[in-house]
Amino acid sequence: MADVLLFHHAQGLTPGVQDFAETLRQAGHTVHVPDLYAGRTFPSLAEGVDHARQTGFSTIIDRGAAAATDLPHELVYAGFSLGVLPAQLLAQTRPGAKGALLFHACVPPAEFGVPWPEGVPVQVHGMDADPEFAASGDLDAARELPGASLYLYPGDKHLFADSSLPSYDPQAAALLTSRVLEFLRL
Repeated sequence: MADVLLFHHAQGLTPGVQDFAETLRQAGHTVHVPDLYAGRTFPSLAEGVDHARQTGFSTIIDRGAAAATDLPHELVYAGFSLGVLPAQLLAQTRPGAKGALLFHACVPPAEFGVPWPEGVPVQVHGMDADPEFAASGDLDAARELPGASLYLYPGDKHLFADSSLPSYDPQAAALLTSRVLEFLRL
């Protein structure tokens, strides 16, 4: 079974992110879900992004890196949208990464100053018409990741895998979850 460090999106540690983590736990995985916002959640993506800007994206990344400090190095790093920042950073720079799961976002691999580590598998999931993913450069970044499994789902919703948000797409989320569970059988 895998040990997973899962980071929430810009709206915070929502019930939907917690439910996703619980689904992975029920499949036998250990899942760590740090709260990078100290209990705050936001009703809209715009409000959450504003909070992240005010806090500072580098601070969010630093909080994510700090969450990994006392955990084993042999982790699968996962992130929803904003949570991709610390997840991808750690997968690329912290020795021992077992894999990465990037939901609704992807950063150009050069952003973190080192190439994607050889032998570290990665899945990237996003909707093919999501303006936050497909039109903002994240899709292009996903295509730059060596050996990445890129999964595009029909639609224009961001955060479609968070069951607590209006953007939730049950069919796409179920397919994403099945692919993630298969990936975690590393």
